[in-house]
Amino acid sequence: MQAAQLDPLARSPRGLWSGHGIRVSRRRGPHRPHRGAATVCAGRFCVQRRDDLLSVEHDLNPAELSDALTSLLTEHLVDTEVLRGQAEFELVFTGVVRSTVDGSLASWLRFYRNSLTALERGATAFGPIHAEAAARVHGSRLLDLGSCFGFFPLRMARHIEVTATDLSASTMRLLATVSPRLQRPLTTLACDATSVPLPSGSADTVTALHLIEHLPDEVMTAVCDEALRLARRRVVIAVPFEDEPRECYGHVQRFDPARMRRLGDTLTARHPGVSAHTFDFHGGWLILDR
Repeated sequence: MQAAQLDPLARSPRGLWSGHGIRVSRRRGPHRPHRGAATVCAGRFCVQRRDDLLSVEHDLNPAELSDALTSLLTEHLVDTEVLRGQAEFELVFTGVVRSTVDGSLASWLRFYRNSLTALERGATAFGPIHAEAAARVHGSRLLDLGSCFGFFPLRMARHIEVTATDLSASTMRLLATVSPRLQRPLTTLACDATSVPLPSGSADTVTALHLIEHLPDEVMTAVCDEALRLARRRVVIAVPFEDEPRECYGHVQRFDPARMRRLGDTLTARHPGVSAHTFDFHGGWLILDR
């Protein structure tokens, strides 16, 4: 989450969160019609723009607080063009989490516990992707690039040694704070995925799940090169297949099966002794083995 560079654990009033021109509050009681024409009611949300302030009111409860919020916000606020761009999406996401449960750490722990339960039951869109990635991990040391909230590293931390990385230092601090409380300890590292400050061959497997679609061509190739430098045995890359890159998620690349095969060919040519295997499963996959 690149927009939410503010402290995700900063104090805020009960049922209210604000930052960077965004104000999110949890509605208590039934929905009431709004007098002003500037307010848009979309599903579980009411949104108003006034000068430089975007106000969002919602009626979500703690049981609904999970990574499924991504789809909910997309359906009601992005696809209806109420929110504009990745920054607003990510800040509203943070605000909904923080305003739904009282207490900064308590809100994120509820979010993480709900999300992990649903993901590990396969009850979300990402559930099958995480299960497939877990089955592809070889060895006892995993390095995950572009971890964001770190759900996949947390899943794997129950079984093997895991290092989660992300460009966002605030997100890595959050993950480092919640992981021991979830009894899934792991190592976190805030860094650029093109230059990870670890020795070559630091992990048996390096994963990059739904990362490279966020990157322009030259950076994407550099990240893949870095993943191969860090991996002793295997690199696992997964991407979504989209008709158009989703701006609200920060996507700038579009992939299809042919594009994944070309990427594999490029990387095997650049790295002698590496083989590539591509397949389709809830998007595209590229497995690189030494």
